[in-house]
Amino acid sequence: MVLKGNKSELVERTFLFVKSAHGAIDQRRKYTGEPYIRHPVAVASIVSEVPHTEAMLAAALLHDTVEDTEISTADIEREFGVEVVELVAWLTDVSRLEDGNRSVRKAIDREHIARATAEAKTIKLADLIDNSRTFVACAPKFAAVYLQEKALLLEVLKEGDESLWLRANEILQSGLRSLAGC
Repeated sequence: MVLKGNKSELVERTFLFVKSAHGAIDQRRKYTGEPYIRHPVAVASIVSEVPHTEAMLAAALLHDTVEDTEISTADIEREFGVEVVELVAWLTDVSRLEDGNRSVRKAIDREHIARATAEAKTIKLADLIDNSRTFVACAPKFAAVYLQEKALLLEVLKEGDESLWLRANEILQSGLRSLAGC
């Protein structure tokens, strides 16, 4: 797999599972058109730079699978166990379209992740870092909305890895400054 130096059977098996799940529907990143698998790999790679467990790397790879494919949390638990599925459950948005507008839904999801473990918050920070870089570079109009939402989210992720929190904060602040100049 793409994670440097990682020889974990769990991570390798998870990578193949995620690649199949996202690849089976030829999923592409919305603003770049690149194969979707690059995003979960990037998130797992960021997590691998800080103290982590193998379950955290597996959950980082799986973090969008329930939202974006036909895979369920039951499927993930069956394949990867309780520790991984619990992390994925924290990372999966719980709001639904019928809950209200985007702002209301993001508030519901923020409340959910606010109660998460430090490990789940570390993965969410890695996700925020990768998405923020992509959106600022490729979708500045959407980035203006996204970065405001993530600035609020960052406030509930302080129990995650401190170095990732600082990195995410810098990316958000830099992105907001650059968009303000547009």
